[in-house]
Amino acid sequence: MTSRIAAFFKFDDYRTDFRRETVAGLTTFLTMAYIIIVNPAILENAGIPRGPSTTATILAAVFGTVLMALFANRPFAIAPYMSENAFIAFVVVKVMGYSWQTALAAVFFAGVLFTLLTLFRVRSWLAESIPLSLKCAFAAGIGLFLTFIGLNETGIVALGVPGAPVKLGNIAQPSVLLALLGLLFTVILMSRKVLGAMMIGIVTTTIASIALKVTPLPAQFFSLPPDLTPILFKLDLAGALKPAFFPIVLTVFIMAFLDTVGTLLGLSMRADLLDENGNLPEIEKPMLADALATVAAPLLGTTTTGAYIESAAGIEEGGRTGFASLITALFFLLALFLAPLFTIVPPHAYGIALIVIGSFMLSPLTKIDFDDLTELIPAFLTIVLMIFTYNIGVGMTVGFIAYPVMKAATGRLSEVKAGIWVLALLSLSYFVFGVK
Repeated sequence: MTSRIAAFFKFDDYRTDFRRETVAGLTTFLTMAYIIIVNPAILENAGIPRGPSTTATILAAVFGTVLMALFANRPFAIAPYMSENAFIAFVVVKVMGYSWQTALAAVFFAGVLFTLLTLFRVRSWLAESIPLSLKCAFAAGIGLFLTFIGLNETGIVALGVPGAPVKLGNIAQPSVLLALLGLLFTVILMSRKVLGAMMIGIVTTTIASIALKVTPLPAQFFSLPPDLTPILFKLDLAGALKPAFFPIVLTVFIMAFLDTVGTLLGLSMRADLLDENGNLPEIEKPMLADALATVAAPLLGTTTTGAYIESAAGIEEGGRTGFASLITALFFLLALFLAPLFTIVPPHAYGIALIVIGSFMLSPLTKIDFDDLTELIPAFLTIVLMIFTYNIGVGMTVGFIAYPVMKAATGRLSEVKAGIWVLALLSLSYFVFGVK
């Protein structure tokens, strides 16, 4: 039986095994389990009840991640996107005044459009038109973005004041000290090639935090999943078809499309899954898994789903196949009943994994031609704007616009593929409709 599973996931092709993939899948889950709590908390601002939203969040993650595992055979976990849920809750519902039912319908239509574009291979055509320099920038930018999140989550870096937006956190605070010790412990384990070093670091820091009473134990470890009925299939499709609502549908589509393309390519580069031309073989499969998950998510009652950048944690632990994603999905399924246990991992524990990841995702930068400013500047803008705007989509869109502009300004239009012009146009639309 195990040999058949290994053959199905092509373990030999990726030089991996059950132990490595299992550790990778669990590590990915631990670094993104926060979404079980955070996503419903954000969507509650839109009027979506937190209990049913928690169930929807978990089921959407399970559905998408299983699809990614069995259909695409990639080590990428899928769950509701953070930026899209905030856009729906705070902009579409609270500022613009639309109902959450209408907002979810916009997500549904975006998912249907994703699916059609994927089936007709338009999305893969666009992805393959992206130059190597931008793909390298996606990987490095995502890595540094994760590091910045980790530094903030652990408290090592804190918000500053106008003129100095960030500053060193209070390192005397117990949670920050635990994060620093956990970080040191984790990198020592990694330098000694200990399998599961990142997961061991997260779990050890969590246990220490509980022992020192920095992190409280939950009142209960087992709970039945909240009833999904109040939000299941509650989409207002007619409301989303009104002409005035079209810009919102377009914005949701552009945000999710750009986030997904950048994340898939960035993670694939780090996992060494790209071919000699810098493309992800059969990229339409993970894209279709992502598209179908985005169709299912609003039906369940939650927002746009996509490949999670936290999958990089599992990749660093050696995850290379869909079996790692299957393990991640299994733990999400268990979270339906053990959510209090899985969400006990504090930010200063999972944050250390995010900090470490950034150092490993910088290596693609060596493939950028630093002597060619038409390649360097778009890549540079992509990376720095991902981090300093705290928005992956902003960085990618600026890169897509800057690349053809730089090439055109230097008389090298022949180097720009047609798909890049389409992406540049979509990126301009993002700034017209999506940036608030």
